[in-house]
Amino acid sequence: MSAAGDPERLVSADADGPEEQVIEAALRPKRLDDFIGQERVREQLSLVLHGALRRGRTPDHVLLSGGPGLGKTTLAMIIAAELGQPLRISSGPAIERAGDLAAVLSTLAEGEVLFLDEIHRLARPAEEMLYMAMEDFRVDVVVGKGPGATAIPLDIAPFTLVGATTRAGMLPGPLRDRFGFVAHMDFYEPAELEVIVRRSARLLDVEITDDGAAEVAGRSRGTPRIANRLLRRVRDYAEVRGDGKVDRESARTALALYEVDERGLDRLDRAVLGSLLRKFGGGPVGLSTLAVSVGEEPETVEVVAEPFLVRQGLLARTPRGRVATGAAWAHLGLTPPPTAPLTGTLFDLGDDPGEKADPTEQ
Repeated sequence: MSAAGDPERLVSADADGPEEQVIEAALRPKRLDDFIGQERVREQLSLVLHGALRRGRTPDHVLLSGGPGLGKTTLAMIIAAELGQPLRISSGPAIERAGDLAAVLSTLAEGEVLFLDEIHRLARPAEEMLYMAMEDFRVDVVVGKGPGATAIPLDIAPFTLVGATTRAGMLPGPLRDRFGFVAHMDFYEPAELEVIVRRSARLLDVEITDDGAAEVAGRSRGTPRIANRLLRRVRDYAEVRGDGKVDRESARTALALYEVDERGLDRLDRAVLGSLLRKFGGGPVGLSTLAVSVGEEPETVEVVAEPFLVRQGLLARTPRGRVATGAAWAHLGLTPPPTAPLTGTLFDLGDDPGEKADPTEQ
Protein backbone atom coordinates (compact mmCIF):
# COMPACT_ATOMS: atom_id res chain seq x y z
CA MET A 1 0.00 0.00 0.00
CA SER A 2 1.23 3.48 -0.81
CA ALA A 3 2.02 5.92 1.88
CA ALA A 4 -0.96 7.99 0.89
CA GLY A 5 -3.28 5.10 1.50
CA ASP A 6 -2.35 4.43 5.15
CA PRO A 7 -5.54 2.91 6.64
CA GLU A 8 -4.55 4.02 10.17
CA ARG A 9 -4.86 7.70 9.29
CA LEU A 10 -8.33 9.00 10.00
CA VAL A 11 -7.60 12.05 7.86
CA SER A 12 -6.37 10.12 4.82
CA ALA A 13 -8.25 11.22 1.70
CA ASP A 14 -8.10 7.73 0.19
CA ALA A 15 -10.94 5.23 0.52
CA ASP A 16 -9.93 2.53 3.01
CA GLY A 17 -11.25 -0.78 1.78
CA PRO A 18 -14.58 -2.25 0.65
CA GLU A 19 -16.55 -1.30 3.79
CA GLU A 20 -15.84 2.41 3.42
CA GLN A 21 -16.56 2.25 -0.31
CA VAL A 22 -19.99 0.77 0.43
CA ILE A 23 -20.72 3.56 2.92
CA GLU A 24 -19.49 6.18 0.45
CA ALA A 25 -21.77 4.78 -2.24
CA ALA A 26 -24.76 5.18 0.08
CA LEU A 27 -23.85 8.80 0.84
CA ARG A 28 -23.12 9.89 -2.74
CA PRO A 29 -25.55 12.29 -4.43
CA LYS A 30 -27.18 10.82 -7.51
CA ARG A 31 -27.92 13.98 -9.56
CA LEU A 32 -26.09 17.21 -10.36
CA ASP A 33 -28.67 19.27 -8.48
CA ASP A 34 -27.87 17.33 -5.31
CA PHE A 35 -24.09 17.71 -5.65
CA ILE A 36 -22.77 20.13 -3.03
CA GLY A 37 -19.85 22.46 -3.75
CA GLN A 38 -17.76 22.87 -6.93
CA GLU A 39 -20.36 25.33 -8.21
CA ARG A 40 -18.45 26.43 -11.31
CA VAL A 41 -17.64 22.85 -12.34
CA ARG A 42 -21.23 21.79 -11.71
CA GLU A 43 -22.66 24.62 -13.81
CA GLN A 44 -20.23 24.08 -16.69
CA LEU A 45 -20.80 20.33 -16.67
CA SER A 46 -24.56 20.83 -16.67
CA LEU A 47 -24.29 22.86 -19.89
CA VAL A 48 -22.09 20.22 -21.53
CA LEU A 49 -24.44 17.35 -20.67
CA HIS A 50 -27.77 19.01 -21.38
CA GLY A 51 -26.46 20.56 -24.59
CA ALA A 52 -25.47 17.11 -25.84
CA LEU A 53 -28.84 15.67 -24.83
CA ARG A 54 -30.66 18.38 -26.79
CA ARG A 55 -28.61 17.58 -29.88
CA GLY A 56 -29.03 13.83 -29.43
CA ARG A 57 -25.25 13.34 -29.42
CA THR A 58 -22.78 11.85 -26.99
CA PRO A 59 -21.14 14.58 -24.89
CA ASP A 60 -17.48 15.52 -25.17
CA HIS A 61 -15.03 13.47 -23.16
CA VAL A 62 -14.58 14.81 -19.61
CA LEU A 63 -11.37 15.07 -17.57
CA LEU A 64 -11.65 15.66 -13.81
CA SER A 65 -8.52 16.52 -11.85
CA GLY A 66 -7.97 17.19 -8.17
CA GLY A 67 -6.98 15.55 -4.91
CA PRO A 68 -8.47 12.29 -3.66
CA GLY A 69 -11.82 12.42 -1.90
CA LEU A 70 -13.13 15.55 -3.66
CA GLY A 71 -15.89 13.85 -5.68
CA LYS A 72 -14.42 12.82 -9.04
CA THR A 73 -15.92 9.32 -8.94
CA THR A 74 -19.23 10.75 -7.72
CA LEU A 75 -19.33 13.17 -10.66
CA ALA A 76 -18.61 10.32 -13.09
CA MET A 77 -21.60 8.43 -11.70
CA ILE A 78 -23.73 11.56 -11.91
CA ILE A 79 -22.72 12.10 -15.55
CA ALA A 80 -23.95 8.61 -16.44
CA ALA A 81 -27.18 9.16 -14.48
CA GLU A 82 -27.85 12.53 -16.13
CA LEU A 83 -27.36 10.94 -19.55
CA GLY A 84 -29.48 7.91 -18.65
CA GLN A 85 -26.63 5.61 -19.61
CA PRO A 86 -24.80 2.76 -17.85
CA LEU A 87 -21.37 3.42 -16.34
CA ARG A 88 -18.37 1.18 -16.94
CA ILE A 89 -15.64 1.64 -14.31
CA SER A 90 -11.95 0.82 -14.66
CA SER A 91 -8.62 2.43 -13.80
CA GLY A 92 -5.28 3.20 -15.39
CA PRO A 93 -3.28 0.64 -13.37
CA ALA A 94 -5.79 -2.11 -14.24
CA ILE A 95 -5.21 -1.68 -17.98
CA GLU A 96 -1.72 -3.03 -18.49
CA ARG A 97 -1.82 -3.71 -22.24
CA ALA A 98 -3.49 -2.27 -25.30
CA GLY A 99 -5.46 -5.51 -25.62
CA ASP A 100 -7.01 -4.93 -22.21
CA LEU A 101 -8.30 -1.54 -23.35
CA ALA A 102 -9.52 -2.93 -26.68
CA ALA A 103 -11.52 -5.56 -24.81
CA VAL A 104 -13.24 -2.87 -22.74
CA LEU A 105 -13.89 -0.49 -25.63
CA SER A 106 -15.23 -3.16 -27.98
CA THR A 107 -17.98 -4.12 -25.53
CA LEU A 108 -19.28 -0.59 -24.89
CA ALA A 109 -22.83 0.13 -25.97
CA GLU A 110 -23.65 3.34 -27.82
CA GLY A 111 -23.69 6.32 -25.47
CA GLU A 112 -22.22 4.36 -22.56
CA VAL A 113 -19.96 6.21 -20.11
CA LEU A 114 -16.49 4.79 -19.42
CA PHE A 115 -14.83 6.00 -16.22
CA LEU A 116 -11.05 5.61 -16.02
CA ASP A 117 -9.70 6.49 -12.59
CA GLU A 118 -6.02 7.37 -12.22
CA ILE A 119 -5.84 7.82 -15.97
CA HIS A 120 -2.32 9.25 -15.66
CA ARG A 121 -1.12 5.72 -14.82
CA LEU A 122 -2.37 4.22 -18.07
CA ALA A 123 0.24 2.08 -19.87
CA ARG A 124 1.76 3.79 -22.92
CA PRO A 125 0.49 1.29 -25.55
CA ALA A 126 -3.04 1.56 -24.14
CA GLU A 127 -2.75 5.34 -24.03
CA GLU A 128 -1.88 5.48 -27.74
CA MET A 129 -4.85 3.26 -28.56
CA LEU A 130 -7.08 5.52 -26.51
CA TYR A 131 -6.17 8.52 -28.70
CA MET A 132 -7.81 6.98 -31.75
CA ALA A 133 -10.75 5.63 -29.77
CA MET A 134 -11.57 9.05 -28.31
CA GLU A 135 -11.22 10.88 -31.61
CA ASP A 136 -12.45 8.47 -34.29
CA PHE A 137 -14.30 5.80 -32.24
CA ARG A 138 -12.06 3.19 -33.77
CA VAL A 139 -9.20 1.00 -32.58
CA ASP A 140 -6.61 -1.00 -34.45
CA VAL A 141 -6.28 -4.54 -33.13
CA VAL A 142 -2.91 -6.09 -33.95
CA VAL A 143 -3.06 -9.75 -34.93
CA GLY A 144 0.14 -11.78 -35.02
CA LYS A 145 3.71 -10.87 -34.13
CA GLY A 146 6.80 -9.63 -35.87
CA PRO A 147 6.89 -8.79 -39.58
CA GLY A 148 3.69 -10.76 -40.18
CA ALA A 149 1.62 -8.75 -37.71
CA THR A 150 -1.51 -7.15 -39.15
CA ALA A 151 -3.54 -4.25 -37.76
CA ILE A 152 -7.27 -4.81 -38.14
CA PRO A 153 -9.42 -1.66 -37.72
CA LEU A 154 -12.36 -2.17 -35.39
CA ASP A 155 -15.18 0.37 -35.12
CA ILE A 156 -16.53 0.99 -31.62
CA ALA A 157 -19.78 2.60 -30.53
CA PRO A 158 -19.67 6.32 -29.71
CA PHE A 159 -19.05 6.66 -25.97
CA THR A 160 -18.15 9.29 -23.39
CA LEU A 161 -14.87 8.88 -21.52
CA VAL A 162 -14.62 10.38 -18.04
CA GLY A 163 -11.01 10.42 -16.89
CA ALA A 164 -9.98 11.22 -13.33
CA THR A 165 -6.51 12.10 -12.12
CA THR A 166 -4.83 13.39 -9.00
CA ARG A 167 -1.71 14.27 -11.02
CA ALA A 168 -2.85 16.35 -13.98
CA GLY A 169 0.74 17.38 -14.71
CA MET A 170 1.62 13.76 -15.53
CA LEU A 171 -0.93 13.55 -18.35
CA PRO A 172 0.64 13.71 -21.83
CA GLY A 173 -0.43 16.72 -23.86
CA PRO A 174 -1.98 14.67 -26.71
CA LEU A 175 -4.22 12.84 -24.25
CA ARG A 176 -5.26 15.97 -22.39
CA ASP A 177 -6.08 17.75 -25.66
CA ARG A 178 -8.61 15.08 -26.60
CA PHE A 179 -10.87 15.93 -23.69
CA GLY A 180 -13.53 18.43 -24.68
CA PHE A 181 -14.20 19.46 -21.08
CA VAL A 182 -11.49 19.72 -18.42
CA ALA A 183 -12.39 20.57 -14.82
CA HIS A 184 -10.28 20.98 -11.72
CA MET A 185 -11.85 20.02 -8.39
CA ASP A 186 -10.94 22.47 -5.62
CA PHE A 187 -10.87 21.81 -1.90
CA TYR A 188 -14.15 22.62 -0.17
CA GLU A 189 -14.92 25.57 2.07
CA PRO A 190 -15.98 24.79 5.67
CA ALA A 191 -19.53 26.07 4.98
CA GLU A 192 -19.88 23.59 2.08
CA LEU A 193 -18.56 20.76 4.24
CA GLU A 194 -21.09 21.65 6.94
CA VAL A 195 -23.89 21.08 4.42
CA ILE A 196 -22.34 17.75 3.42
CA VAL A 197 -21.96 16.67 7.06
CA ARG A 198 -25.60 17.52 7.84
CA ARG A 199 -26.78 15.66 4.73
CA SER A 200 -24.67 12.59 5.58
CA ALA A 201 -25.93 12.70 9.17
CA ARG A 202 -29.53 12.53 7.90
CA LEU A 203 -28.71 9.56 5.68
CA LEU A 204 -26.91 7.79 8.55
CA ASP A 205 -29.72 8.65 10.98
CA VAL A 206 -27.36 10.63 13.22
CA GLU A 207 -28.72 13.48 15.32
CA ILE A 208 -26.32 16.40 14.94
CA THR A 209 -26.44 20.05 15.92
CA ASP A 210 -25.28 22.91 13.71
CA ASP A 211 -22.26 23.58 15.91
CA GLY A 212 -21.42 19.86 15.90
CA ALA A 213 -21.51 19.84 12.08
CA ALA A 214 -19.32 22.96 12.02
CA GLU A 215 -16.79 21.29 14.33
CA VAL A 216 -16.52 18.20 12.13
CA ALA A 217 -16.37 20.27 8.93
CA GLY A 218 -13.61 22.51 10.28
CA ARG A 219 -11.32 19.53 10.87
CA SER A 220 -11.98 17.79 7.53
CA ARG A 221 -9.09 19.27 5.53
CA GLY A 222 -11.44 20.58 2.83
CA THR A 223 -12.34 17.03 1.76
CA PRO A 224 -15.85 15.46 1.83
CA ARG A 225 -14.50 11.92 2.22
CA ILE A 226 -12.64 12.92 5.38
CA ALA A 227 -15.70 14.80 6.66
CA ASN A 228 -17.86 11.68 6.30
CA ARG A 229 -15.23 9.52 8.00
CA LEU A 230 -14.88 11.92 10.93
CA LEU A 231 -18.67 12.05 11.24
CA ARG A 232 -18.82 8.27 11.62
CA ARG A 233 -16.15 8.27 14.33
CA VAL A 234 -17.87 11.10 16.21
CA ARG A 235 -21.16 9.20 15.92
CA ASP A 236 -19.53 6.16 17.52
CA TYR A 237 -18.31 8.28 20.43
CA ALA A 238 -21.69 9.94 20.91
CA GLU A 239 -23.52 6.61 20.91
CA VAL A 240 -21.10 4.81 23.26
CA ARG A 241 -20.11 7.57 25.68
CA GLY A 242 -22.85 10.15 25.21
CA ASP A 243 -26.55 10.47 24.59
CA GLY A 244 -26.29 9.77 20.87
CA LYS A 245 -26.44 13.42 19.83
CA VAL A 246 -23.42 14.95 18.10
CA ASP A 247 -22.86 18.48 19.36
CA ARG A 248 -19.75 20.65 19.48
CA GLU A 249 -18.54 19.31 22.82
CA SER A 250 -18.92 15.64 21.88
CA ALA A 251 -17.31 16.28 18.48
CA ARG A 252 -14.35 18.04 20.09
CA THR A 253 -13.86 15.31 22.68
CA ALA A 254 -14.17 12.51 20.11
CA LEU A 255 -11.76 14.08 17.64
CA ALA A 256 -9.28 14.85 20.41
CA LEU A 257 -9.42 11.14 21.27
CA TYR A 258 -8.66 10.32 17.63
CA GLU A 259 -5.82 12.91 17.65
CA VAL A 260 -7.33 15.21 15.02
CA ASP A 261 -6.85 18.81 16.10
CA GLU A 262 -8.86 21.94 15.28
CA ARG A 263 -7.06 22.48 11.96
CA GLY A 264 -7.32 18.85 10.87
CA LEU A 265 -3.73 17.89 11.72
CA ASP A 266 -3.24 14.37 13.04
CA ARG A 267 -0.42 12.67 14.93
CA LEU A 268 1.91 12.44 11.93
CA ASP A 269 1.37 16.04 10.89
CA ARG A 270 2.10 17.32 14.40
CA ALA A 271 5.09 15.00 14.74
CA VAL A 272 6.63 16.44 11.57
CA LEU A 273 5.97 20.02 12.67
CA GLY A 274 7.10 19.35 16.24
CA SER A 275 10.36 17.78 15.13
CA LEU A 276 11.04 20.61 12.67
CA LEU A 277 10.49 23.21 15.38
CA ARG A 278 11.93 21.58 18.49
CA LYS A 279 14.88 19.65 17.03
CA PHE A 280 15.87 21.87 14.12
CA GLY A 281 14.78 25.34 15.24
CA GLY A 282 12.30 25.68 12.38
CA GLY A 283 14.71 24.59 9.64
CA PRO A 284 15.88 24.49 6.98
CA VAL A 285 16.29 20.72 7.19
CA GLY A 286 16.38 18.04 4.52
CA LEU A 287 13.52 15.65 3.86
CA SER A 288 15.44 12.49 4.76
CA THR A 289 16.72 13.98 8.01
CA LEU A 290 13.24 15.16 8.95
CA ALA A 291 11.77 11.74 8.16
CA VAL A 292 14.35 9.90 10.28
CA SER A 293 13.64 12.26 13.19
CA VAL A 294 9.98 11.17 13.27
CA GLY A 295 10.67 7.49 12.50
CA GLU A 296 8.96 7.52 9.09
CA GLU A 297 10.01 6.90 5.49
CA PRO A 298 10.81 10.03 3.44
CA GLU A 299 8.00 9.12 1.00
CA THR A 300 5.49 9.06 3.85
CA VAL A 301 6.47 12.52 5.03
CA GLU A 302 6.59 13.94 1.50
CA VAL A 303 3.38 12.39 0.16
CA VAL A 304 1.20 12.09 3.26
CA ALA A 305 2.05 14.97 5.61
CA GLU A 306 3.69 17.74 3.63
CA PRO A 307 0.98 18.64 1.06
CA PHE A 308 -1.54 19.56 3.74
CA LEU A 309 1.04 21.36 5.90
CA VAL A 310 2.14 23.43 2.90
CA ARG A 311 -1.47 24.18 1.95
CA GLN A 312 -2.16 25.33 5.50
CA GLY A 313 0.82 27.69 5.40
CA LEU A 314 2.61 25.82 8.20
CA LEU A 315 5.59 24.56 6.21
CA ALA A 316 7.51 25.65 3.13
CA ARG A 317 9.65 23.62 0.75
CA THR A 318 12.78 25.56 -0.15
CA PRO A 319 15.98 24.78 -2.08
CA ARG A 320 17.79 24.49 1.27
CA GLY A 321 15.24 22.19 2.88
CA ARG A 322 11.97 22.29 4.81
CA VAL A 323 11.22 25.48 6.75
CA ALA A 324 8.49 26.11 9.32
CA THR A 325 6.48 29.32 9.09
CA GLY A 326 5.38 31.64 11.86
CA ALA A 327 1.93 29.99 11.78
CA ALA A 328 3.54 26.64 12.67
CA TRP A 329 5.12 28.06 15.83
CA ALA A 330 1.82 29.64 16.80
CA HIS A 331 -0.19 26.49 16.12
CA LEU A 332 1.96 24.36 18.43
CA GLY A 333 2.11 27.14 21.04
CA LEU A 334 5.89 27.48 20.84
CA THR A 335 8.02 30.61 20.92
CA PRO A 336 10.40 30.85 17.96
CA PRO A 337 14.06 31.63 18.59
CA PRO A 338 15.27 35.03 17.34
CA THR A 339 16.95 33.41 14.34
CA ALA A 340 13.99 31.25 13.30
CA PRO A 341 13.18 31.59 9.56
CA LEU A 342 9.59 32.77 10.01
CA THR A 343 9.50 34.16 6.52
CA GLY A 344 11.83 33.73 3.61
CA THR A 345 13.25 35.57 0.69
CA LEU A 346 11.92 34.92 -2.79
CA PHE A 347 14.77 32.45 -3.25
CA ASP A 348 14.25 30.72 0.09
CA LEU A 349 10.56 30.06 -0.43
CA GLY A 350 10.75 29.04 -4.07
CA ASP A 351 9.85 25.61 -5.42
CA ASP A 352 11.93 22.77 -4.07
CA PRO A 353 14.21 21.56 -6.92
CA GLY A 354 15.11 18.38 -5.09
CA GLU A 355 17.00 17.09 -2.14
CA LYS A 356 20.36 17.14 -3.87
CA ALA A 357 20.48 20.88 -3.38
CA ASP A 358 20.09 20.45 0.38
CA PRO A 359 23.48 20.43 2.17
CA THR A 360 22.03 18.47 5.10
CA GLU A 361 21.48 15.52 2.76
CA GLN A 362 25.06 15.26 1.53
